[in-house]
Amino acid sequence: MKLDNAIVLVTGANRGLGLEFARQALAAGASKVYAGARDPASVTLPGVVPVRLDVNDPAQVDAAAAACRDATLVVNNAGIATMGGLLDPASIDALRAMFDTNVSGLLRVSQAFAPVLARNGGGAFLNVLSVASWISTPGLGAYAATKSAAWSVTNGLRIALQGQGTQVLGLHVGFIDTDLTRGIDLPKLAPADVVAKAYAALEDGAKEVLIDELSQRVRQGLAADPGIYLDSVARES
Repeated sequence: MKLDNAIVLVTGANRGLGLEFARQALAAGASKVYAGARDPASVTLPGVVPVRLDVNDPAQVDAAAAACRDATLVVNNAGIATMGGLLDPASIDALRAMFDTNVSGLLRVSQAFAPVLARNGGGAFLNVLSVASWISTPGLGAYAATKSAAWSVTNGLRIALQGQGTQVLGLHVGFIDTDLTRGIDLPKLAPADVVAKAYAALEDGAKEVLIDELSQRVRQGLAADPGIYLDSVARES
């Protein structure tokens, strides 16, 4: 799918990676960019159309699908992460909250916008996943569980939407330098580099894009014996 003249909706577009997705869509020639955010007033990027969108609110998702009925690309970027071990007492509540946003929210938006994309020629979903779809770490076990589920949902959507010609691109990446990873003392990627590679893959018609060396190494290691997912994986600096 080409970005030139596309009509793009980005969820969680008021900051971080979502903001960069919106910015680069405009720069690439998108004719319109809807910037979804729980508080539209927090969207300050010139040239975009702010849209009230909490992916956990079915009424807001339906309203967004009605308001953005000309969309041809949906970037499912909205997500949350809570640090903590799986054996921490708070992990169940944290898992539930992250699952609501990272998995159910992604699916809810996809269900609402699949008919929109179908009416507009097929279009595409670009789903922001993670290297955590495949591996876990001591402090992000619950988050990794939600990203594994989001990867599975993405693969299921790709199959379900083949008939209407909708491209579904899953983006896997390690740590990105955004508010989401504040406090994590590890090398991080620049959001601009991540988005540029993701959009290039989208325009090439890809189904999956592995942004960094870590994601590529882990993906290859899934088939190893023993599998790379059987232990914590550290990013090489």
